[in-house]
Amino acid sequence: MKTKETVGRLVKPVKPECKLVGQNGNIFNLGAIAARALKKAGQHVEAKEMVNRIFSKAGDYDEALRIVMEYVDVG
Repeated sequence: MKTKETVGRLVKPVKPECKLVGQNGNIFNLGAIAARALKKAGQHVEAKEMVNRIFSKAGDYDEALRIVMEYVDVG
């Protein structure tokens, strides 16, 4: 499994795959599933950052989903 990719001189984490389709659509549940996928990929800092952004910055459900999709490859 590839965990990082080089873009120019920057190294950024690769978004892990995360199956959200067919899951309970509650944003707390989806955020937890995405956070687990990030942690499994060794991206603990990104998991914490994502959860913080979802619950402090997202103004609505759609914005929260967009934040999740910034961190994981949704399937």
